[in-house]
Amino acid sequence: MDPLEHVNIDGDSTFALMLEAQRRGHELYVYAPTSLTLREGVGSGAAGAGRVQARARPVKVQRVHGDHAQFGPEETVDLGDMDVILMRQDPPFDMGYITATHLLEHIDGTGPGKALVVNNPAAVRNAPEKLLVTHFPHLMPPTLVTWDPQAIADFRARYGDIILKPLYGNGGAGIFRVKPDDENFSSLLEMHFTRSREPLMVQRYEPAVRQGDKRIILVDGHPIGAINRIPAQGEARSNMHVGGRAESVALTPRDREICETIGPYLRQYGLIFTGIDVIGDWLTEINVTSPTGLQELDRFDGINSAGLVWDAIDKRLKEPG
Repeated sequence: MDPLEHVNIDGDSTFALMLEAQRRGHELYVYAPTSLTLREGVGSGAAGAGRVQARARPVKVQRVHGDHAQFGPEETVDLGDMDVILMRQDPPFDMGYITATHLLEHIDGTGPGKALVVNNPAAVRNAPEKLLVTHFPHLMPPTLVTWDPQAIADFRARYGDIILKPLYGNGGAGIFRVKPDDENFSSLLEMHFTRSREPLMVQRYEPAVRQGDKRIILVDGHPIGAINRIPAQGEARSNMHVGGRAESVALTPRDREICETIGPYLRQYGLIFTGIDVIGDWLTEINVTSPTGLQELDRFDGINSAGLVWDAIDKRLKEPG
């Protein structure tokens, strides 16, 4: 994960997962992605050394502001000797992130020298959130993924009011709403493509976002609840990182239809903890890298969502093979 010292203990989903794991008697270690090491080839390491290692610190956590984590001394651990690895670093989904999935794929599984990686690293690598959703086009609003400014201009000419999203961003960063009379359209495209070689995702603006961008939490492909994120006044984005306000919300029949459609895919590919974004009747993203929302869901619905995630993990650990 990203540095535990700096998390918001009242909102961070990874912290909630750690508290629940500790409550169940699990020992916790934490490491930074930059401490990952792959040892390969004859004579590459000491006899019996694991292929994938990390410099990790044992840790105990508690819900005490300013004193939420007590660390033991750092040690080099064989990650394959662990029972579970939670891959909980935040995007951007860049080459560093992708490399971490490749390394962890060497140990993902069960049995000696293996650990269950959540979510499945190969599936995460193959399913960046803004692209995984394109496997379900009948659930999406009109959408374009392209490098081509002319294609974007044509899309804008057809739909008028559009949203521009960096394909591998997170937390609402770099997202723009471009209205039909916005004279900054060409400049925005120039700015993005001057700084990045990545394509943009372009979607029709959905006015229903003013009533909220619903985050639905799924555990092993089954919905356990949702929160509604309301954009701040004068803001097109509803992400909590940029001032969105969370409120309680019930699942609609359309929400359940969406979950039932994508659930089998999530289960098949080991995507145990995911969060989907729904605006109105449309699925806009499937978040598999580091989904959030557990603590907000618990406060609204009075459930133990981290416990449900760990129930699913424990079930996977008990499955043969």
